[in-house]
Amino acid sequence: PDADCTAPSPSPWTRWTCWFLWFRFCFRMLSFAIPGGILETRERELVSLDELAFKFAVNNINRNKTLMPNVTLTYDIQRINPKDGFEASRRVCDQLSLGVVAVFGPSHSSSVSAVQSICNALEVPHIQTRWKHPSVDNRDTFFINLYPEYRAVARAVLDVVTFFKWKKLTVVYQDSTGLMRMQELIKAPAKLNLKMKIRQLTPGNQDARPLLKELKKDKEFFILFDCSYSMASELLKQLSSMGMMTEYYHFFFTTLDLFALDLEPYRYSGVNMTGFRLLNIDDPRVASTLDKWAMERLQGPKQDGGLMDGVMTTDAALMYDAVFLVSVASQRATQMTVSSLQCHRHKPWRFGPRYMNLFKEAQWDGLTGHIVLNKSDGLRREFDLDIISLKEDGSTRIATWNSIKGMNLIEKSTPNSNNVTDSLANRTLIVTTILENPYVMYKKPDKDLVGNDRFEGYCLDLLKELSNILGFTYEVRLVADGKYGAQNDKGEWNGMVRELIDHVADLAVAPLTITYVREKVIDFSKPFMTLGISILYRKPNGTNPGVFSFLNPLSPDIWMYVLLACTGVSCVLFVIARFTPYEWYNPHPCNPSSTLIQNNFTLLNSFWFGVGALMRQGSELMPKALSTRIVGGIWWFFTLIIISSYTANLAAFLTVERMDAPIDSADDLAKQTRIEYGAVRDGSTMTFFKKSKISTYEKMWAFMSSRKNTALVKNNREGITRVLTTDYAMLMESTSIEYISQRNCNLTQIGGLIDSKGYGVGTPIGSPYRDKVTIAILQLQEEGKLHMMKEKWWRGNGCPEEDNKEANALGVENIGGIFIVLAAGLVLSVFVAIGEFIYKARRNADIEEVSRARRSSRGAQTGKPFV
Repeated sequence: PDADCTAPSPSPWTRWTCWFLWFRFCFRMLSFAIPGGILETRERELVSLDELAFKFAVNNINRNKTLMPNVTLTYDIQRINPKDGFEASRRVCDQLSLGVVAVFGPSHSSSVSAVQSICNALEVPHIQTRWKHPSVDNRDTFFINLYPEYRAVARAVLDVVTFFKWKKLTVVYQDSTGLMRMQELIKAPAKLNLKMKIRQLTPGNQDARPLLKELKKDKEFFILFDCSYSMASELLKQLSSMGMMTEYYHFFFTTLDLFALDLEPYRYSGVNMTGFRLLNIDDPRVASTLDKWAMERLQGPKQDGGLMDGVMTTDAALMYDAVFLVSVASQRATQMTVSSLQCHRHKPWRFGPRYMNLFKEAQWDGLTGHIVLNKSDGLRREFDLDIISLKEDGSTRIATWNSIKGMNLIEKSTPNSNNVTDSLANRTLIVTTILENPYVMYKKPDKDLVGNDRFEGYCLDLLKELSNILGFTYEVRLVADGKYGAQNDKGEWNGMVRELIDHVADLAVAPLTITYVREKVIDFSKPFMTLGISILYRKPNGTNPGVFSFLNPLSPDIWMYVLLACTGVSCVLFVIARFTPYEWYNPHPCNPSSTLIQNNFTLLNSFWFGVGALMRQGSELMPKALSTRIVGGIWWFFTLIIISSYTANLAAFLTVERMDAPIDSADDLAKQTRIEYGAVRDGSTMTFFKKSKISTYEKMWAFMSSRKNTALVKNNREGITRVLTTDYAMLMESTSIEYISQRNCNLTQIGGLIDSKGYGVGTPIGSPYRDKVTIAILQLQEEGKLHMMKEKWWRGNGCPEEDNKEANALGVENIGGIFIVLAAGLVLSVFVAIGEFIYKARRNADIEEVSRARRSSRGAQTGKPFV
């Protein structure tokens, strides 16, 4: 002890003394003390996994001489009551008196502080492998902890929550240390817009079912559990018994031993489960060590706490790495002796500070990755974490997290990674729907049917196709209240939307419209059918054709304008023909000296010329002057257009029956109150008018809301009955109107589409099925199967008048007026002829009487008698 081995020229006695001390150090060497117990709930006599890992590491070092040749490690283990700090102090003093280079443990905070204070006073390294909150004053200079630093772990938790884009999170912690570890996450809601609830498990009670019941009732689907692996194992069993092991829940465990738990019963439940893993099992050297550990453990007693047999926990792996870290530091230690230390003398170990520096400078690639300690406080700040998730093939690494670089996602390269059937194969999904023709209808078989065989329709065919693509089975259930889903004044939902929110059903396959308010509480797939709101109304009665229906191609105003135009052109032609000298001619061409001239375009002849041109027949009168020819040409062009337009429109008016519809659009409905109109109560159509800000639709909703008892109907069937029996217009989806009008010829669609929307498959919010159903729907759309299914269920027998595509034969009721006009013309001509005969006879009589009078007067003058 008094020899100076560092002297430049030591004496022979000093040299032999140094050699003696060196061999004494090599063969006595290191004595490791673990004055800590196991978990508080275990008996003191039971051997913990930490102790077994400690012995396993020492045996491996002693068997493998490459790390420390010619050195054999020895150790001393003391088991204590973990909550008894006085006993821990007494036992550690007993071990220090034997001479040790490091003290491991204990694990409980009640005793670790007492051990740490003694190690600080005697300057002996104190090594921990469990989480410990660092002292505020940072006076634990001889403290080393291989457990990842708590602030870094909290950042890892925060990065995972940010990656999953959670907007709501419930943090459930086991003891007060959980709040310390989650400080970074608790401060995050202000930055991430995260709503967070914090709950604590009942201390000393592993029955968490009352708390889980509250979380289930409050629909908390994203839950973070900060607890030990033994408590995590109990929580998994209780979550399963509560029916919470479903695909709608996402559980995040902060324990680093999630991979070591028996997760086999939950692999096919579809639950989302995420956790951390510190063990670097991808390293072949680590895998070989873990295999040796498993072989030794399988030969020993069965592990408890829910751990799989032969699996090394993170604490055990950290203990294993701590022993090797001590070996690495001891390998570099030279000219250092182990002294017997007495607690009552308060004389520290003189090589303690030097040995402590060797610990902090040592680096080792252990089971938990590359180990580097912070030289200032002895904490492990640089480390890697694997983010694992429970899949059907077991725990799978989905990302890695580095304390410096952050999160790094791992791309899946497996051939089946893009197969959408992986998570839906062999699953039975509950499908909620509603009776609505032709989407879902009862079959009418000869015998009673049960289960899915009771129904048929478009949605059942769609379900069958989705099932064939995705590989799932399904059970169809009708919605309890018979409603699609709407929100009342209190914000509560009903119908199929409510069943999806409450996770009573997995899918809603029905004519469920994708709307903004529904999208906030449930998820929708891509639409499998697009449509819009329109008006269902009785087909208007056809107008009875009149005998003068041949006049319908032109409006009365046009007929009046044509008559005025004919009269005006005749007058203009008469005036111009009188004005121009080229329209006057000599009626006796054989007598050129005659001064008598005539003009053919009298007022009646001018009118006859106009009428002849209008009737496309012409007349014997032809204009000679350029001015009159211009008038005639323009009039012929005018009559060409009028007669062509009349002829083109005459066929349609004589062969097509005109409908007399009281309304033609939504604006017509809004402007009147005689015809009552409405929609299905608590449906998407009602919600559209309720939420609309367009003045026309606001006016319509005011009308419907003022007559809720009569305007709003329970379902489409009730609305159709009202349209047929009363003066009522039904606002509904265009696809339903198309189906109804194909089967009831008395109904038709009025106007165009009020809006544009689509039907989608509904899923609970956050459901993993949504994307897979969307991919399947797009596949069906590209293959044309959606169109074929619609043609199958929408195509009806058709109405008789719609099947007849040939032009109808014209009857007397269509063109009978022509015969009346002809008869009237003939009768008129007879009366005119009689009138002309009477007029001419009277004129001839007057002329004869005048001529007689003249002859009489002439005979009186001459004395000759008048004969």
